[in-house]
Amino acid sequence: MASSGIDKGDDYRYYLHGEGEKNTKWRYGSPPNYEVVNKLFHEGRTKVLQLSLYIWPPGSLEERVQNLVKTWEMELFHKTSDADYKSFDSSNYTFSLNGRKGISLAEKRKLGGGYNSLLQTSLPTEFRCYNPAEETVDSSHRAFTTAFPRGFAVEILHVYSGPPEIVYKFRHWGYMEGPFKGHAPTGELVELFGMAVFKLNESEKVVSVEFFFDRGELLGGLLKGASLDSSHEQVAPTCPYLRNTG
Repeated sequence: MASSGIDKGDDYRYYLHGEGEKNTKWRYGSPPNYEVVNKLFHEGRTKVLQLSLYIWPPGSLEERVQNLVKTWEMELFHKTSDADYKSFDSSNYTFSLNGRKGISLAEKRKLGGGYNSLLQTSLPTEFRCYNPAEETVDSSHRAFTTAFPRGFAVEILHVYSGPPEIVYKFRHWGYMEGPFKGHAPTGELVELFGMAVFKLNESEKVVSVEFFFDRGELLGGLLKGASLDSSHEQVAPTCPYLRNTG
């Protein structure tokens, strides 16, 4: 995992700025800006109004894992060249959801990248309120950044084991303040909890990721709003890098 000596560019993500990123190919032309979702993260962390905060001590295993997860997510969403990935080994990388057979980075891209690989489903097509097979990386990202204009934050709740096999419990959350797939915004908190396993190689780069969670926790919260006529559904203003991710 990255050390604190590396230029991070923000409080939680490495490899955003600095000399090492001067030739990075960014999906939307520039490095993403995480100020909005970082604010949501600061304000919405579990027990934030009590004395027991999930604010991990600098240099702790929990802080390092949290930064790794946020950096991994940033690189997957926003970098387009394998040569620019620094938190994971793109040539040996595999991804698995809920016990499915692991897929390579190339196979993940065929699914549309972005949220699509995280929302795989075996439901018949007619029952898919969100159908990854019909979404691209851009349309998927746009759908969720529209629904969550302040972002969809992630926090690490517990780390059960450290490198080379990291096992942790996480929480993702946001407020549905924009429409989603024909449903009006509710303004309500939408959150999901899950487990993940990250395997690292001898260079401390991620080579395997497994996620376990119920996608219904996310989609159920996004479908509670009243149905909208498609002509009334608003889309978030075009953003050069769709910044408000986790």
